[in-house]
Amino acid sequence: MRDRDYLELLSKKYPTIDDASVEIINLEAISKLPKGTEYFLSDIHGESDGFDYLLGTSSGVIREKIELLFKNTLPEHDRVELQILIVDTKNMINNKASEKEFADWCRITIYRLIRICKLVTSKYTRSKIRKKMPANFAYILDELLQTDSEENKENYYFSIINSIIEVAAADKFILALCQLIRQCSVDRLHIVGDIYDRGPHPDKVMESIMTFNEVDIAWGNHDIHWMGAAKGSLICVANAVRLAIRYNNFDLLEYSYGINLRSLSSFANDVYKDDPCEVFKPNTLDKNIYDEVDKDLAAKMHKAISVIQFKLECQLIKRHPNYGMDDRILLDKIDYDKGTITINSKTYELKDKNFPTIDKNNPFELSEGENTLIQTLAFSFANSPTLQRHINYMYAKGSIYKIFNGNLLYHGCIPTKEDGSFDEVYIDSQYLSGRRYLKQVEDKVRKAFYCEVGSEEQLNALDYCWYLWCGPKSPLFGKNKMTTFERYFIDDKEIHKESYNPYYYHIDKKEYCENILKEFDLDIEMSHIVNGHVPVKTHKGESPIKGGGHLLVIDGGLSKAYHKSTGIGGYTLISNSNMMMIAEHRPFNEVVESGFKLSPRSIIVERFIRRITVGETDIGKELSKRIDDLHELLSAYRSGIVKEKM
Repeated sequence: MRDRDYLELLSKKYPTIDDASVEIINLEAISKLPKGTEYFLSDIHGESDGFDYLLGTSSGVIREKIELLFKNTLPEHDRVELQILIVDTKNMINNKASEKEFADWCRITIYRLIRICKLVTSKYTRSKIRKKMPANFAYILDELLQTDSEENKENYYFSIINSIIEVAAADKFILALCQLIRQCSVDRLHIVGDIYDRGPHPDKVMESIMTFNEVDIAWGNHDIHWMGAAKGSLICVANAVRLAIRYNNFDLLEYSYGINLRSLSSFANDVYKDDPCEVFKPNTLDKNIYDEVDKDLAAKMHKAISVIQFKLECQLIKRHPNYGMDDRILLDKIDYDKGTITINSKTYELKDKNFPTIDKNNPFELSEGENTLIQTLAFSFANSPTLQRHINYMYAKGSIYKIFNGNLLYHGCIPTKEDGSFDEVYIDSQYLSGRRYLKQVEDKVRKAFYCEVGSEEQLNALDYCWYLWCGPKSPLFGKNKMTTFERYFIDDKEIHKESYNPYYYHIDKKEYCENILKEFDLDIEMSHIVNGHVPVKTHKGESPIKGGGHLLVIDGGLSKAYHKSTGIGGYTLISNSNMMMIAEHRPFNEVVESGFKLSPRSIIVERFIRRITVGETDIGKELSKRIDDLHELLSAYRSGIVKEKM
């Protein structure tokens, strides 16, 4: 029997036998519904247009619904237009608004969208659908979705639609309808890391994610250094700015997040005035709209922040000898007179030999100008309302790993030895491996957020955020080193090599993947591991399905920077009540060029023997506990232990 105080508290919400009984009936009914669709994406890397397209189409799921409803009644052009409308609603409405027959288009479109909406909401309760509805149109949407085709309701149905058009609310109503379709096509959104870097607008990706009710995020290494930067880590600030400039993402910094780069541009233009900074010319995969920076100035800014970062890295590694990263202290290996560097007894000529801010007798120390600059940038990061809102959301919804409905989600790896056993890693004065290590890592990351600002504990945790970005036993990075310095300054590609953790060749083995599932107390017959981080080179014959089907790698290269190496535009994973399926996508630019006619290729991972219900999910387990509690409350009412509140 539950504690009487708890039952008394529960009785305030269900004050009578009838109230408790009705709730039991309701919860039992929900448990018998088909489980909602889970949607998994990884390694988005700021590609907001491609991400919104994948999210808006649910990797082809919405297109399938449109085909099911309209294949025999609408031409292909109209069916494709419906799909584009659901994905890119505002732009299509703006384009249609200037047409003469806009009102007629709205009337027909609303009717078609309601049919799609009825289909995608068919497995949800009315209360759940209402929670997903945009508040301003919730009552009207509820009425239209519940109206059938009987003659006595048909006039009512069309009267509502006509009224929407007459009061000039059709555009807003279509927006609300499309939002509801997108929300109901995906019941739970799983992001398996790396929202940030390379692509132009991770801020827009974050805004799209935040429109969904049910979300979880497994942090990636490209996320963790932004999290550190937002909370005050100078080295993470330098890294975030460096990567944004390298990929020409000035709009992200200055327009989206309000990071003032004037001090950096002035410093760089002054210190590197006569330096062409050729090796620091940014990649221009995307153009800036609001903040187009001259390429020569951008190169100087890129070099200035990179030198600051390399100095800060050396300082941090000196503070933490336990990180085992002494081989990354390189500024003291340079012969500044000859313009060479000696690494592992081999001497290399530097591609760039101009270091006006480095004191060769104390190469790790920031100059006065560099120190002022990085403090100014850190202040700007800390006082960006949009960035802080996004990073707070990342902390609230995120974790190092996530277990949901029996599946294990993490971005990078579980540090592993050559023999396939989990590596023991030194952290917080102890050696930990496997699940215990990942738990301790997460605890450390949260200290960067929750500990007193400026305290030794918080500063130590912020340093660890940088370790997770590039440390040799970081579960988010998964390589022995990050050769950023070598790639900038040394031509010899042999020294650019970064070796993957043994984890990445053990995951092809079924037994190893089963050991991971056992480590996390998961059923090896039913559970899967969902992994991101390393792009699958599909054009070289690699498969995203590994370890005898136990492990699924869903980084297929959504980022434009990876299209050449992967040959595709990314993978997504869908898990509904009938099956688990991987969708292989073409690059987004190819989809656009095709007029949005390209559909993803589907790969069935597992087809369930019977349809999975809500009762068999994690939510179902919670419902079962609530039902048990309510039965105890009924018993307490009937025995007089708790009195009904009539």
